[in-house]
Amino acid sequence: MIELDGSYAEGGGAIIRVGLALSTVAGKPFRAINIRKGRNMPGLKAQHVHCVKALQQLCNASVKDNYIGSTALTYEPGKISGKNITVDVGTAGSVTLVLQSLVIPSLFSSGVRMQIKGGTDVKWSSQVDYFSEVFLPHIRRYSEKAVFTLKKRGYYPKGGGEIELYVKKGQIKGTLDLTENGKLMQIKGISHASSDLSKQEVAERQAASASSILRSSGIPLFVRTEYQETLSTGSGITLWAIFSKREDDLDIVNPIILGSDVLGEKGRKAEDIGKEAGERLLGLLNSGMPADPFLADQLIPFIALFGGAIRASEITMHTRANIYVCEQFLGKIFEVDEGRRIIRSKGQIAF
Repeated sequence: MIELDGSYAEGGGAIIRVGLALSTVAGKPFRAINIRKGRNMPGLKAQHVHCVKALQQLCNASVKDNYIGSTALTYEPGKISGKNITVDVGTAGSVTLVLQSLVIPSLFSSGVRMQIKGGTDVKWSSQVDYFSEVFLPHIRRYSEKAVFTLKKRGYYPKGGGEIELYVKKGQIKGTLDLTENGKLMQIKGISHASSDLSKQEVAERQAASASSILRSSGIPLFVRTEYQETLSTGSGITLWAIFSKREDDLDIVNPIILGSDVLGEKGRKAEDIGKEAGERLLGLLNSGMPADPFLADQLIPFIALFGGAIRASEITMHTRANIYVCEQFLGKIFEVDEGRRIIRSKGQIAF
């Protein structure tokens, strides 16, 4: 049985989420120890527990020690099957983090429909718009169909958000190559807030502040605003820049998208939130790299399986932890060029 050290690198929950995904696909059981050892509250959190429960629905896995606060976990996967999966993380547990364990196994099924409730826009995880507009377009190269729907937003502390994702396996459309960014075509964004902040025009102020930072690029720019009735007060903004290696069109099969997202915080001005998001994206544009650090670490399991290369503005401890997990299941398959910040994998699709 494979053993994962949950304290490796930054010792975060991604070791568990990625471990669950790779274990399910490779059909290899694992035992994790020291889960989130370096954190203020070690052990499994609600979203990890629900990742496991969701995978039990997907592949009838056998599990031990799956409870909140557990610092160890034993997981033995069964056979992946196509089906509908429902997950309610409760309160504001991140739905995008739960998806990190589910998307990869779903690509090896005849079709999985996931309905997940929890926090869509919360701390320590990608906002839901980053998932749908930055991450998911890269995954469509592996799927015959990948359809995402945001049904309702959920902010901290009550959550109550809901998403639906349908994924079906398909023919792989070439090897992922994110080593050059091509030509910047357009910049888009979504600035959102709970309805109780509409009178203060929080979404509009976030959008205007971000836009003022990015207009200097001279590239077509559109940041839309939206309000929703939510259980808790909250706001946020996600921006993304779309590149293409083609001169006259966007590349749907091989997208190049840089993303930036920032959550609103009590006591911080909406203008400051928008400014931070705009400055982050501008910094990424100036780096000349085709992948932001968060996209890079989320794509590591995919190039581990299917092969490819990523050049990121930073190789984070999070990314290194994901490489560690993948190689426990698939062997030594990565090459990291520290100077050029390129990560390559020959892939290991045959188990």
